[in-house]
Amino acid sequence: MSRPRIICHMHTLLNGKIDGIANPTPVGMRSQKLYFDLFLGENRAFTKHRGWISGSGTSRAILGEQPERELPVPTEPVPPGDFIADPAAQMHYFAVDRSGSLLWDRGSFNYFDVEAHIVELIPASAGDAFKAHLRSVGVSYLIAGDETLDMEQAVRKIGDTFGTDEIILGGGATLNWSMIRDGLCDEISLVLMPTADGENHTHSLFEANDKYSAPVPIGFALKSVEPLDDGSVWLRYDVQGPVAEDRQTPR
Repeated sequence: MSRPRIICHMHTLLNGKIDGIANPTPVGMRSQKLYFDLFLGENRAFTKHRGWISGSGTSRAILGEQPERELPVPTEPVPPGDFIADPAAQMHYFAVDRSGSLLWDRGSFNYFDVEAHIVELIPASAGDAFKAHLRSVGVSYLIAGDETLDMEQAVRKIGDTFGTDEIILGGGATLNWSMIRDGLCDEISLVLMPTADGENHTHSLFEANDKYSAPVPIGFALKSVEPLDDGSVWLRYDVQGPVAEDRQTPR
């Protein structure tokens, strides 16, 4: 099966931020619900996917504060390969976990009125104690890459395992950019909410990180612009890829 089509679906403030003090305001929450409805609502615009991918920062926000703890050594060998805890799940949250450190305490969570089953994306180097913990709490996992997580292999495994040819990419900023930079994102779907907060320490839609991806000009082709009920705007772009450098000297 070819790689699924990947759509980066996000909501931002007018100043391009994906988090901050404006998000929990009534305006921010209304816009977030519009964003949710487009990919998970009853009359959703994106209908072919089985869930969305998010980075470790987003997952830690879902988990909340956790005390540091050492996992016990498994009393029995952990079976090799992937593990699917809930084959009947209809919607999935694919958690990028490059270091095998997200200690989930449950196998699913609710986002508005949708229950999403948690599927960890981990490298083979993640320890057996960690894999045993995921199994014990009912969290699925897909193994992609040996020492480090291979996202191209991970998204292909999602497509093959769950029979889907579309995946939603839902942040954060570093994951969004690294996926685009690596040619693993086909479309940008952006709900731009009618508010701004001026904060300068919060995350933007895309951010390079030296560990995963470098800055480079990327071009996008506008597909559509649609005003939404609360004054938000829904923008859609196809990802065109790196912009060729113009070496001509301006006259």
